[in-house]
Order: sequence, then C-alpha cells, then structure tokens
Amino acid sequence: MGKVGKEFEKLVEIISRLREPDGCDWDSAQTNQSLIPFMIEEIYELIESIDDENWETVKEELGDVLLHIVFQASIADQNKQFQLEEVLKTVNEKLVKRHPNVFNIDQVVISDDRNKEWELSKHKEKGRESRLDGVPKNLPSIIKAQRLQQKASLAGFDWDKIELVWEKVHEEILELKEAQNEKNNDHIEEEIGDVLFSIVNLSRFLEISADNALRRTNRKFINRFKKVEKGIKAKGKEMEDASLEEMDIIWNESKKEK
Repeated sequence: MGKVGKEFEKLVEIISRLREPDGCDWDSAQTNQSLIPFMIEEIYELIESIDDENWETVKEELGDVLLHIVFQASIADQNKQFQLEEVLKTVNEKLVKRHPNVFNIDQVVISDDRNKEWELSKHKEKGRESRLDGVPKNLPSIIKAQRLQQKASLAGFDWDKIELVWEKVHEEILELKEAQNEKNNDHIEEEIGDVLFSIVNLSRFLEISADNALRRTNRKFINRFKKVEKGIKAKGKEMEDASLEEMDIIWNESKKEK
C-alpha cells in the first residue's frame, strides 16, 4: 500500500473510531441528512480557496471535503446500506466504462464528440426518460441553467452560431423593457429570468462558466466598494454623508487599479 493508501485508510479508521459508543458524542450522533449543511459549507470554502489561489488552504479544504465523503460512507456502512469499497469500485468502473478509447475497451464508438458519448452513455446507463434528467434539483440556479443548456445542446437542441445567441439576448432585453413598461411585476420577474438564462447561454457558447464569471464580478465589486468606504472614511465622513459624486470618483479610480 502506497503513502496515499495508508493515509486514506487512517482517515477511515479515525472516523470509525469517532463514531464508536465511547468515541465523540457529536460525531456518533450525525446522520447522512444532518451532515448535508456542513458538507455544502466545506465545498463553498474549497471554491473560495481555489478562487483566491491559496493552495495551502485548498489543501486543507480538500481534506475537509474528503472527510465528509468518508463520513457519509461510514454512516451508510453502519446502517448496512453500502460500504466505502463499493463507492470506490463503482466510480472506478464508471470512469473506465465511459472512457473506452483510453482504456482500450471494445465498445461501439457512438460519436466523435466525447462529451456527447459521455452524456448518452449516462442517459442509457441510468435509464433516464429525459435528456435533462440528472441535473440536481438543488444546484445554484446559474450553474443549473448552464448545465441544462449543455445537456440540451448535447442532444442536438442548440443554436448553429453565436450570432443567433446574441440576437436572443437582445430580444429578451427588449421583452424585459416592455414588461417594465406594463408595470406587471410577475411578467417582469419572468423576463428577468429569461434575460439571465440567455446570458448564461451566451457564456456557454463562449466556453465560460457563468457562475465563475459572476463570482469574479462579485469579488471585484466587494473590493472596489471597500475602497470607496475607505476613501470616504479618509475624508472624515460616513458613507451616508457622502454624495454619489464623491463615491463615483473613488469608484472610478479603483477601476484603474489592477
């Protein structure tokens, strides 16, 4: 057993020990469901560390996510649902099966497009009714929108060229303006959703993650707004006492900084 295998086995043993009757009260009281909020939090902390390119923290957060995976499997094992070995065996077999060209498995090649092969393979393997099935219901909306569009595209439902996507974006914006003029909040909400969906689709066409792009803009806004706060404070004022013109001057200066 290599170093990775030994450390992984040690993690499994530690979690198992913590869940014993004379182990940790908190760990032994957890269920698959009770751990979900903590697992989600760890995943977002990992994403934040990757965005910050803080590789020491990425290492730590990957460990925390791995801990939750083993923790979930340990609970399932105790409940006689499945064992960790089955999890590893299943994912190993799945990866090999879905990459016959890499692992030299005799299999009819479905298409030259490997992504289409992957999606069609999963669709048949899981016996799904719709090609949109398999997208988690609770995914953040922007990620879910892009994933749904990807799945539809891989099934052949897509625009032929990006110019048509741009036309759709402009069309949806005009419809939003019309809804605003009608002052119908329900219609406005619907059209804002359509605009966002079309922008996500444009991101997909440009091979950009819409979620990554928006996270980047959020970070940029936070950094610039904090500089505005700092600049206003340096003038001996509170934000509420400053004019929009004063704030705009500092904001525009912050935009020049890289």
